[in-house]
Amino acid sequence: MVDEALAVQIQELTKSYTLGKVVTPVLKGITFSIRRGDFIALIGPSGSGKSTLLNLIGGLDRPTSGRLTVFGQGVGSLKDRQLAHYRQREVGIIFQSFNLLPNISAEQNVLLPALLAGDDLKAATRRANELMERVGLSAVRHHRPAELSGGEQQRVAVVRALLNRPKLLLADEPTGNLDSASGKEVIQAITSLARDAGSTLLVVTHDDRVAAAATHTIHLLDGKVDTGGRS
Repeated sequence: MVDEALAVQIQELTKSYTLGKVVTPVLKGITFSIRRGDFIALIGPSGSGKSTLLNLIGGLDRPTSGRLTVFGQGVGSLKDRQLAHYRQREVGIIFQSFNLLPNISAEQNVLLPALLAGDDLKAATRRANELMERVGLSAVRHHRPAELSGGEQQRVAVVRALLNRPKLLLADEPTGNLDSASGKEVIQAITSLARDAGSTLLVVTHDDRVAAAATHTIHLLDGKVDTGGRS
């Protein structure tokens, strides 16, 4: 039964990778839920399965077994075209490495989700410019990524992820490549824009400032939820 108050429901989720005859389990029966509007910090040591879990929720990979429901959709069982629509419309993803296209401007990078979804370009451009102004990027919107600082590049990635007003925003170590001042700016941009868009927020992080800003934390350890660590 789908609980309308929940954004994400995960039950006994597993993920294993096979190379030849070797099977490597990464997630080993994950169970938890996230309420709509929550800001969750997903923490744990390297190799605990955090990024793998984020990729499954974001529709970038498929689980081996278990149940993964996002806003009532069984994401793990979606067909390829349905999954593409889910990634375009339901979820936004911010990566540690920015993932900006180097040969186009910051503004054009931000507009990519609208172009891929076939949205009205004029309306999308207005929204892009509004969001870029809010996070201090108006003066550099025509610059290419190589002309931007790391913090500016990550703020471009934040705006791009939120352009289509996703119901769920995922971020994988969004401050991992930044100094403390730039990291603070990025955290503020993510939380402010996500709140205004009404997005539920799940962030993989080792940054104590991110965890402190979250409404709840979930700890992973060795591919399982550390039940002594959730808060």
